[in-house]
Order: sequence, then C-alpha cells, then structure tokens
Amino acid sequence: MYEAFYGLSSKPFQLNPDPNFYFGSKQHSRAKAYLEYGVSRHEGFVVITGEIGAGKTMTLRALIEDLHGSDVVIGHLVTTQLDAEDTLRMVGSAFGFKVKDVPKSELLVTLEAFLLSQTSQGKRCLLIVDEAQNLTARAVEELRMLSNFQYGNQALLQTFLVGQPEFREILQRPEMEQFRQRVAATCHIGPLDAEETIAYIEHRLKCAGSSGKPSFEPEALAEIHKASHGIPRRINAICDRLLLLGFLCERTELTLADVEEVVREFANESMVPKKQATPGLAGAAADSGDSGDRGEGTNGHLMLRGDEAAIDLSSVSLDPALATRIGHQLEMLSADQTMDQLQRLERSVLRLERMNVQTLGMLKKLVNAVKKAPSEGAQ
Repeated sequence: MYEAFYGLSSKPFQLNPDPNFYFGSKQHSRAKAYLEYGVSRHEGFVVITGEIGAGKTMTLRALIEDLHGSDVVIGHLVTTQLDAEDTLRMVGSAFGFKVKDVPKSELLVTLEAFLLSQTSQGKRCLLIVDEAQNLTARAVEELRMLSNFQYGNQALLQTFLVGQPEFREILQRPEMEQFRQRVAATCHIGPLDAEETIAYIEHRLKCAGSSGKPSFEPEALAEIHKASHGIPRRINAICDRLLLLGFLCERTELTLADVEEVVREFANESMVPKKQATPGLAGAAADSGDSGDRGEGTNGHLMLRGDEAAIDLSSVSLDPALATRIGHQLEMLSADQTMDQLQRLERSVLRLERMNVQTLGMLKKLVNAVKKAPSEGAQ
C-alpha cells in the first residue's frame, strides 16, 4: 500500500516470517549455528526456545533455505495439544506418507522403513517440531523412542524442537531425564538490545529496497525499542503502522511523537470494553453495595466480584518487582493478541489485492475484445 510512496520494492515489516529478511543478531546467529551443528552431527535433539515473536520460526526458515538442494530430507510439523499416537501420525504426515487409520505398530514399521530407505540413498532425515511447548510428556517420549531407530551406528532421524520458554520447564521434569540425556544442544533466543533493534530496522528496510526513505529520529528508534521490548515481531508491527502513518500524512521522516501515537493506538485496540450491567442485575448490585466488577465489602475490604463469587483482596500483597513483571507479561499478551489480529488483516488485504488483480485482468481482456469486434466487422 505504502511501498511506492517510500520507493520500496516490498513491505519491509510484514508479520509473516520471510527468510529473505533474516537478521543475524548475536542470539539468532548463535541459535542458527546450534541448528547447523545438529545437522552436521546428525544425532540427538537440539532444543531452541524463545518468547513469542522472538524470531524462532524465522531462524528455522533461514536454516531450511540454506539446506535447500542438500541431502537433508526435512519433515516440518507445528504441534497442538496432541496425544502420543497422534504425534506419530503427524511425523509420518510431515514426511509425506499416508497415516490415516493406520495402527501404531504399522505406523512405526512404515516410519522405520522410510528412514532406512532415505539413509540407504545417502540422505539424512531431519524432523523439525515447532511450538514444542504444546507437546505432552508422552508425546516427547514417543519422539525420544524414534531416535532409537539406527542403521549400524548411524541414527536414522535428527530432531529439532522449537518452542516457547515454558518448554524448558517441561524438560526439567523428573520423567524427562531420559530425554534430557539425548539433547545435544540447547539455546534460548532473547530480545534484541537497543543497538540491535536499530540495526534490525535498517536491515529490513535495506532488504525492501530502501534508498534512505523512510528515516527515523534517534528518539523514535529508542522509543520503538522500549515499546517493543526488543521482540522482532512487535518491532515489525510498530514499524509497519508507522510507515502507514507517514504515508497517510505524506511524511518520510518519522518522529518520536509518531511512535507514541502508534503505541497509543495499539494500547487502545487491545483494551477490553467493560461489560454493561444487565437491568435484572443492576438492582442486586446496588443492594449489595457493588458498583461493577470491584466494590467495598461489608468490612471495608476491596472486593473483586465475578458472576458467582467475590474475592477479598485485602490480604493479598505483591512484591513491587513481581508486580512489575506481571504487568509487563500482561502488556506482552495484549500486544501479541493485537499482532495476531494484524496478521489476519494483512492476509485479508493480500487476498483482496489478488482479487483486484484478477478483476483488472478480466476487465482488460473484455476491453480488448470489445475493441477488436468493430475492426473485425469492418473487414
């Protein structure tokens, strides 16, 4: 939409991961090096974790792009809350063979035969499991059992597990001891620092064909890092909205005030509207001294009221540092919900653009046909 205004060849801050825009920060480069090490070693598990939007999937896409045309056969699956047997079916499906209505015993035999056939052809099989924090303990154990498939001394399957930070907590459970012994390397991707955030923004603009436009005030860049907490997906969301704002205002230089305006917009969009009290309950609330979700109890204590119960908060005390961390987590959740909405909106806009192109193409053909008709009649 705004690409022509800034002289860009593509959108620099799209939310969908694109390996062409991969930015090798210290942490992302380290995670990618661990994955490459795992591929070369071809045994055990490699575990990569990171916050939502930290760039885990982008790092995976960059690795897959590098492995394109190599002897590595890749099966890529994104997990949901699956039981152990369904996880095995997803593994089979990721490598492209039929798994519907196949018993577990036959599924394991088929998997081993496939892995053996690939190894005998000089190929290596790599399984990438995204959103690994959704795996149950039994599902992780099934993946561990797959690592027992061997051809001589060579493992038939290499597995990368990529997930959010809570996956590390899952792996620390006592029942995960056997699995932990199979892990060859682990790496956590944290947020970008202030300097990396600036370099990240400049990198993506350069990849999109920027020749100096748009430009950002130094204070604006500092505010972007502060508002995004250094999470790449949030940086993308803020910068994309900034470029749209500049386009609408016909300005190529973006200021601190612009960033603050965009951040306020995100905050307003993520706010949940207050529930309107129903007439039937209004009187009851008034009789009990309740003026909404919060109220004073009969003893003057602050009460938090739900549909069926009231919780006395007078005895609750929080450490200020803990309260601050909880506040940041809540802000992150709200921002992530907004970004998911933006991603869905972006996909809808792309579909509309494709439909417009198709419609224009049909109209062009129709106009050409109308032009040809008189000339053919004259002949």
